Parts: sequence; structure tokens; C-alpha cells
Amino acid sequence: MQEIANRITIDPEVCHGKPTIRGSRLMVATILELMASDMTVEDILEDYPALEIADIKACLHYAAMLAKFQSIPLAA
Repeated sequence: MQEIANRITIDPEVCHGKPTIRGSRLMVATILELMASDMTVEDILEDYPALEIADIKACLHYAAMLAKFQSIPLAA
């Protein structure tokens, strides 16, 4: 949990308060969307050199935590 808190930040002054990676303007949602589009971790790290693998793992852990506590109805 502490690792996520060190890597995922929420600041109302940055990206309208959306979760970002280490205070940057790179949103967690962006990384998750890239992974969902079949980009590999290596591809993402190449495209975003400031990222670390631990940042990507923190995004996945953050998404897993959200899925535990919140559900959004999906169209059948």
C-alpha cells in the first residue's frame, strides 16, 4: 500500500485531481489504457522514459483496489 501511495498521487491542481504518476501529468488511466491496447510494459517504458516498472505495477495495484470497492454497471 505504501508503494502505491509513493507512486500514485492525487492533486486537485494537476489533471483536475485525476490520479497521476508521481505528481506528473501522466495519468494512471493513460497507462491502464495503453496496457489494455496490448502495449507491452517494455513499449510503455520506451515511450515514457521517466516511468519505472514500479510505476506501472502501482497503476495495476491501484486499479485492482478500485475494482474491489467500486463497480460500474456494464451494458449486457
